[in-house]
Order: sequence, then structure tokens, then C-alpha cells
Amino acid sequence: MYALSAILAALRHAERTGVGQHIDASLLDSQIATLANLGASYLVSGEKPVRLGNQHASIAPYQVLATKDGHIILAVGNDGQFRDFCTACGEALADDPRFATNEARVIHRADLTAALKPIMEKRTTAEWVAALEAAEVPCGPINTLDQVYADPHVIARGAVESVTRADGARVRLAANPLRMSATPPRTTRAPPLLGQDTDSVLSELLGADAAQCAAWRAAKIV
Repeated sequence: MYALSAILAALRHAERTGVGQHIDASLLDSQIATLANLGASYLVSGEKPVRLGNQHASIAPYQVLATKDGHIILAVGNDGQFRDFCTACGEALADDPRFATNEARVIHRADLTAALKPIMEKRTTAEWVAALEAAEVPCGPINTLDQVYADPHVIARGAVESVTRADGARVRLAANPLRMSATPPRTTRAPPLLGQDTDSVLSELLGADAAQCAAWRAAKIV
């Protein structure tokens, strides 16, 4: 991601100035930058973060919670959203001093998680998503792969495409996620069968003819 951004920036610079440049992008530097809020918090405070699983380090509740039939990610970003969440679920958690502000909720996150567990398990994931979206509380279902590919939005976006292999079988593939108006990506061929391109590769790289390829195959060299 960072290398791509640098390449695009360098190309724009070259277009304007006619001068190229060397880009130094390392995996280590990129990973350090990706630490984001955790890294920034440590640099400011000097305190090592603790393991929180899939919970947010400085916002609560911002985590995965079990529902009646699955799991949901609840992403309450501020106190107003938490009050809206409490209204949607019919609970008065926001009146509890331990949970009234984000700072208090982070301090008492273990108590908050314990309080949320029986509440969230009362409804299905779909019921929670419907209720929380209506209340404008950020959330989302944690889908299994069959649910992902059956999702109406995924289908509408054309995230899956079908191609025909050399043996005539139709196979489904993840489509290129980019949508471009002038130069849209397109799939020109299906994934090859095992050994489908061996002869053509040997011919291109080694100048082998059909007889040589057949002999190598008979000798189990290829």
C-alpha cells in the first residue's frame, strides 16, 4: 500500500518536473506505520499496550460480541452513540457512572463486556443489525463465507465472476475489486489446468518442439 502510494506520487512528480526518483519502501517501516493509534499511544505515554483481542484500545464498546445465532461487531464511537445503543436495546447502561463516558467505559471495559453479553445474546445477528442501523449505531455482522457470497450487496457489486476452463467446466472466482470507467480490469482467461501450459512454456523458454516435450513427458522429466 505504501509502495503504491509512493510510486503514484513519484509519477506525478515526474510528469510535472521530468525528474524521477528512488523509492525506499521496507516491510518493517510499513508495519511500524500501520501500528497507527497503538503506536501513537505508546510514543506519547510510554505505556506498553496490553492484549485486547478484537477490542479497540481506546474506545468501548468497540468489539466483537456474540448474538443469539452468531457474532456482531459493535463500533460505538462516542457517548451519543452509546446512548442511542442503550435506547435501541432497552437498557439503561448509560445511566451507570461506570459507562456514562467513553473514558469510564474503557476503564471498566471488563464490567461493560460482562453487562453486554446477556443483552446481545437475546437477539439474532440480523435483528441486532436491523435495530442498530435504524438507531444509526455503527455495527456489522460477522459473516461466514457462504453468507458473504450470498450477500445482496456483494452480488450487486459483481464481486464474483465465472470463467470457463479449458476442459469446459465453469469455475467461480473473486473478481478484481477495482471499478474503472475508462480501463476496467477484465479476466481474459481461466486458471489453467495442471500442466496445461507446460509445452508452450518449454517451447518458449527452451525452444523445445512437440516431439521433445513428448519424450520428456514419457521419461517423466516433466
